[in-house]
Amino acid sequence: MSSVTPFPVRPDRKAVATFDRVELQRILDLYGRMVAAGHWRDYAMQFAPDLASFAAFRRTAERPEIRIEKRPSLRLKQGAWALVGEHGVILKRGGELHGILAPLERRLLRLVED
Repeated sequence: MSSVTPFPVRPDRKAVATFDRVELQRILDLYGRMVAAGHWRDYAMQFAPDLASFAAFRRTAERPEIRIEKRPSLRLKQGAWALVGEHGVILKRGGELHGILAPLERRLLRLVED
């Protein structure tokens, strides 16, 4: 008879900060609209124990134009979300993702005349 061997669990394994499905859907929706408008061409995601980051690039070989960062440890202090500019300056910080994405979504608004 065969025996089932349990999957080994490392007790020293730490939790990793991530985006949940709704957050990632909202970020990727904005990314798709920015690609369609010709602003962005590539993206990268990074996950660490204290940080989840989404970076959007104009060109692949450059620095990211913006980074959307989620730091759960700052949730009760400054807000978990931050919008970081190309040179590392924090452009906006807050507790809600939609407030952080607002400056980027304003770029997509255009005046349409009848």
